[in-house]
Amino acid sequence: MDHSRIDRIEAIIRAHIAEGRQHGASFAIAHRGGVIAHRVLGEARAGAPAGDDTLWLLYSNTKVITACAVWMLAEEGRIRFEDPVALHIPGFSKYGKGGITIIQLLSHQGGFPNAAVPPEAWEDPALLAEVVCDFTLEFTPGSRVHYHAAAAHWVAAVLIRRVTGQDHRDFIRERIIRPLGLEKELFVGLPDAAHPRASDMHDVTELGLVPRMPECGPAHRRAGVPGGGGYATARAMALFYQSLLGNGPRLVSRRTIQYVTRNFTGDRPDLAQGVPMHRGLGPHSRGVSDTIRGLGTIAHPLTFGHGGVGSSYVWGDPDSGLSFAFLSNARQSDEDWHVARMDVLSNLAHAALG
Repeated sequence: MDHSRIDRIEAIIRAHIAEGRQHGASFAIAHRGGVIAHRVLGEARAGAPAGDDTLWLLYSNTKVITACAVWMLAEEGRIRFEDPVALHIPGFSKYGKGGITIIQLLSHQGGFPNAAVPPEAWEDPALLAEVVCDFTLEFTPGSRVHYHAAAAHWVAAVLIRRVTGQDHRDFIRERIIRPLGLEKELFVGLPDAAHPRASDMHDVTELGLVPRMPECGPAHRRAGVPGGGGYATARAMALFYQSLLGNGPRLVSRRTIQYVTRNFTGDRPDLAQGVPMHRGLGPHSRGVSDTIRGLGTIAHPLTFGHGGVGSSYVWGDPDSGLSFAFLSNARQSDEDWHVARMDVLSNLAHAALG
């Protein structure tokens, strides 16, 4: 392992903190089941130093955790990926949604990218089910790839409850987090006792870094928003991906991982990002396009992972056995800068293996 590359990652992040890009950040690199580096830099919020136990908002990195719960149900024969979602959620067929499959749901082809779930439904299962069944289509399912920032994974949460009888937060805690031994470092639904450990998320504005709401509020932290509300240490996310790579307690089989990380959307551009994202059923993959968001230009084609809007990225490389997690507490308004930042950091992590 080339530790000079790891030190270079740290130096770049420290420079970004000094520039006022974020108050703090953390990254971790793991390989073959072990953590090689876990570094925590800067502040969790203005005036409060971040520590090894600081929890960082994952934003859409949460999607892969929620998707993993769905993968487990499929592997257990309780659902099929080809199933229409409406087969498991009575009423979801309203407004032309009856043919949407679980594949389309998890690969951002469902047709309702801008649908929203109001905060009053976060803790009300009956209302949540009613809300998602009332989603209306913006395009014919399967005809486009368009990133669903939140809506698709709220549907996945309802699906998990319908199939298992459990709240998605409970299922994830019992079936994913606990078997990995990460109960103190990974949360989808942050208990009140852990709120003091949570780093605040910030907007980058002309006036400086401004805490975001509702993300910094207790209701959002408790809700475990399935497409963007998880909290974790970078170490925990690197180890979660080690499990997906087969280096640690297995959550699903190798064959399932190979299936859900394949490219379901080809070279079609994702209309939200404007470039091909090679969407799988949760994560996206590197593929062989000239460039890719977040995973590193030099990544192996099978590398898979996900990002959190303007603030983070986590990935795993099945070829090298390496996983990388970068988490920060600012949502960058300059998306081009963030994309370039992540390409540099991820390439350094890949190169560190030598």
